[in-house]
Amino acid sequence: MLLQEKFQLLKDNIKKRGSAAVAFSGGVDSTFLVRVAHEVLGDKLVAVTATSSTYPERELKEAIQYAKDMGVKHVIISSEELDIEGFASNPKNRCYYCKKELFTKINEIAKQNSVQYVFDGSNVDDNGDYRPGMQAARELEVLSPLKEANLTKADIRELSKELGLPTWDKPSFACLSSRFPYGNKITLPKLKMVDEAEQFLLDLGIRQVRVRHHGEIARIEVSPEERVQFFDVEVMDKIGEKFKKIGFTYVTLDMLGYRTGSMNEVLSPEEKLV
Repeated sequence: MLLQEKFQLLKDNIKKRGSAAVAFSGGVDSTFLVRVAHEVLGDKLVAVTATSSTYPERELKEAIQYAKDMGVKHVIISSEELDIEGFASNPKNRCYYCKKELFTKINEIAKQNSVQYVFDGSNVDDNGDYRPGMQAARELEVLSPLKEANLTKADIRELSKELGLPTWDKPSFACLSSRFPYGNKITLPKLKMVDEAEQFLLDLGIRQVRVRHHGEIARIEVSPEERVQFFDVEVMDKIGEKFKKIGFTYVTLDMLGYRTGSMNEVLSPEEKLV
């Protein structure tokens, strides 16, 4: 199917739903979905963003600005994952608890706004990784219009560029809880360590970054093409000194660079079944 055919299918699928609340993080996928859904549904569309300790302030500010620029009705709710029973212990299905809480609250917002459906920004590329949050979406009947239209991440970036969206080349982002190996307890101080460390690297000009928290060790993942920026003694010293101040004892660079779901590499095929 050609890209423009997928795009038309997306708009047709949204139109037949009539009204929707979109889980809006301000990332590439959800921003594109909100933009298109607003064009199709007008004031029958509401974007919903959840704040929590796993969602950096910079991401929230961007989501607020994007919604304002698009002229979309924007509702901000609180969804503190650390308060959800079973989440902080960080089991392999951690995302299930998070998404169930999130989609339950968005369903409530939808009802309050006389909106019939809830959308998320999952695309077909998300099918290739372990994502227990999808189970929660299925249970709560959340729809994924981008998947329905068979849109890939690359498709969404290309269409976003055509639409003039500032997110078309925005690096991928996932909540900060994804930085911890399964079974390692997630706490507010640890989340703050990761957030501060990633913000420092972003301020240095690194675009795609994850700081994985392995206890006293920080494992830095950056996009493969950005790894070369670390092969400078002054840069390495600066990063090492900063990370020690943040609270890490050792600082490492992952030789393979950033890849989606690297924390899932320890799971067997059986464990990835949802």
